[in-house]
Amino acid sequence: MDNYLEIIARAEKDASEAFARLDEIERLNTKKILDSFKNHRVSARHFAPTTGYGYDDIGRDTLGEIFAEVLGAEAALVRPQIASGTHALALCLFGILRPGDTLLSAAGKPYDTLEEIIGIAGERGNGSLKDYGVSYKQADLKDGKLDEEAILNALTDDVKLVLIQRSRGYDWRPSLSVKEINEMIEKIHLKKPGAFVMVDNCYGEFTGTEEPKADIMAGSLIKNPGGGIAPTGGYIAGKKECVELVSYRLTSPGIGAEVGSYAASYQPFYQGLFLAPHIVCQALRVSTLFSRVFELLGYDVHPSYNDQRNDIIQAIKFGEADKLISFVQNIQVNSPVDSEAVPEPWAMPGYQDEVIMAAGTFVSGASIELSADAPIRPPYIAYLQGGLTYAHGKIALMEMLKNWN
Repeated sequence: MDNYLEIIARAEKDASEAFARLDEIERLNTKKILDSFKNHRVSARHFAPTTGYGYDDIGRDTLGEIFAEVLGAEAALVRPQIASGTHALALCLFGILRPGDTLLSAAGKPYDTLEEIIGIAGERGNGSLKDYGVSYKQADLKDGKLDEEAILNALTDDVKLVLIQRSRGYDWRPSLSVKEINEMIEKIHLKKPGAFVMVDNCYGEFTGTEEPKADIMAGSLIKNPGGGIAPTGGYIAGKKECVELVSYRLTSPGIGAEVGSYAASYQPFYQGLFLAPHIVCQALRVSTLFSRVFELLGYDVHPSYNDQRNDIIQAIKFGEADKLISFVQNIQVNSPVDSEAVPEPWAMPGYQDEVIMAAGTFVSGASIELSADAPIRPPYIAYLQGGLTYAHGKIALMEMLKNWN
């Protein structure tokens, strides 16, 4: 493509107002986190490693308190022992639900990796919620939005937990805004005060200036809140009673959050959180640029470059498997790590279709770093996310477009 530089220049000009909005969100979130660090008097002693049981670990406990304050929650668990966002979500589900309860998914079918946890996919006997006598039902989205009538009608006496997935996942739909999530939470509590509302907050943190006011929410530290520095881990935040129930699943009943050591330094978790608003802003700038460029090239994109963004994911519809695979492979070849690798579709555990993933990242699998993945199924949509720096995302796009057909 001979005119790729002109296309990118036009896209940047078109997106100038969107970039300015993102910069302001970054500033406000950075101020919020800085204030919390100052309130808790963070110092070198909070970075010290611990071993054994980890009783009275000030670094671990203060990190949880800061997360709770920043996210607007009563309490939080922030632990390197949480292996992924899916693991964090599973801890919440198994921590709160009991035999005879029903889980209601309010945003349609949840992300692929939750299907076997719930028991709507996979074989019986693997320890799913279904195996433990927890039922499942869902209220599908209506025109990409939460269907208030369907959700409230589904709130029968047996519903203990309502799950709202903030991000689009592998779906061609808008990610949910904090405003619409919070409005739905209020209506659920009004209709059924005894039901808890859980938000899958993955990919959404710090894309705006507020987080959902859920009873419990969860996310991954190798996504937004880890700032590209946290090497592993996840968080769970919400009402104190809910976080306590989940802590019993994390360790054991009667012990909960009191134990859990980390023999490496906590510094990457503190520093990652401090940098998170900036890194999320960079990722959103990258997604905005890709959105406008591929829109100018005639592809369907979601969201559009000037839309409000509620997560870091940019969906691009290619319509052909070969173009989708080429896009993902181009992301990999323009990555700082494993650039020589050639991703191919494969049967990845937890997914129902073959998946192709580009992740030339410093932290393995970190989707806050420039990455892309997609299930190999029509209409062949690529899901781009991340970017530690806008410059890297722009360079990767330039290199991709040189030979784009």
